[in-house]
Amino acid sequence: MLDIKWIRENPEKLDEALKARGALPLSEALIDLDNKRRTHLNILQEAQEKRNAASKEIGKAKARGDEEAAQKAIAEVAEIKSFIQSGEESEREFNQALNDILATVPNIPLDDVPVGLNEEDNKLLHTHGEKPEFSFNPKEHYEIGENLGKMDFENAAKLAGSRFVVLKGGLARMERALAQFMLDLHTTENGYLEVSPPVLVREEVMYGTGQLPKFSEDSFQTTDGRWLVPTAEVPLTNMVSDTIVDEKDLPLRMTAFTPCFRSEAGSAGRDTRGMLRVHQFPKVEMVSITKAEHSNDELERMLACAEEVLKRLGLHYRVMTLCTGDMGFGARKTYDIEVWLPGQNAYREISSCSTCGNFQGRRMNARYREEGEKRLQFCHTLNGSGLAVGRTLIAVLENYQNEDGSVRIPDVLQPLMGGMTVFS
Repeated sequence: MLDIKWIRENPEKLDEALKARGALPLSEALIDLDNKRRTHLNILQEAQEKRNAASKEIGKAKARGDEEAAQKAIAEVAEIKSFIQSGEESEREFNQALNDILATVPNIPLDDVPVGLNEEDNKLLHTHGEKPEFSFNPKEHYEIGENLGKMDFENAAKLAGSRFVVLKGGLARMERALAQFMLDLHTTENGYLEVSPPVLVREEVMYGTGQLPKFSEDSFQTTDGRWLVPTAEVPLTNMVSDTIVDEKDLPLRMTAFTPCFRSEAGSAGRDTRGMLRVHQFPKVEMVSITKAEHSNDELERMLACAEEVLKRLGLHYRVMTLCTGDMGFGARKTYDIEVWLPGQNAYREISSCSTCGNFQGRRMNARYREEGEKRLQFCHTLNGSGLAVGRTLIAVLENYQNEDGSVRIPDVLQPLMGGMTVFS
């Protein structure tokens, strides 16, 4: 959430940022509503001063034995008290109206983010490795999995409907091995603390990271009002909500392997075959909580941690800097890692690493205090996939496939696969 004080001082910057994101200007409406709120607060403050003065007059009148003046002052205090009570309700309504609008305003992109409308305007940062060459036409992941009898969409549809998958045998084991490989790398070499969080969370937790109210249609809500997490970013980041974090504990780095749930609203007709876009998928997530001056460097570090997973798996990929129109709601800057899928003959996103500045920290009321300073500052937060396990499985299948339909197992996964080098 943005600071209304900053908006008042920088209305042009807000509207320029919203324009760059493809949104309509809002500064005038926000400042107008805030002016009404501030005017109302001034009226309330004046009323409280009058009440205080009238209350003092009661005591003075009684002290000098002027009962008529005392009763007049008592009546005045009662009248002002009634006005203040009504005014405080109006104050809450003003605050709620302002917060409701602020909750829908996206974050301000960093200055070095390319301006653009959609993914066509994203900029290539760098690539790693080379596209593999095949002596045959490579198959897509679902063809490989179904031919092996280890990827079952028919039973998944019977159990849960469309956009689900059942993995069996070697594929189920490889999914587990990939997750363990990622977690081991992030915890033993990259300094992340492994966390096993709830995947059902309260509404305020979804609000804290910006999933609500804007993206309610993209998530699943239970009958008791809780939400299935679309990413472990939600519970991990909220670990510091309503908290004053000790400066010496920053940065906090956490990682988790969880199922994630998304309704895929708006994706009708896209990626209907296979398991690229499903309602339930496993993901290893990374989250960092930092001081303001460290958040940009932390983004580069997080990106490197995600890239290392792909490097050790021997997969070709590229890194894109997302433009203003393609970034997520809460992000100030985002890198997407896109892995090469030879079966599709295309790059597909496998990780997204973002810095949110203090946008989420303000929504969650997560703060820290610099040593020797009295003023509290809002924490800066970052999140990134480290990686999407299902999509990594897809990438391994398509890049390590053999002409006979078998799949070679990457060297780093073989110890986690019982020493197997190929499965068929």
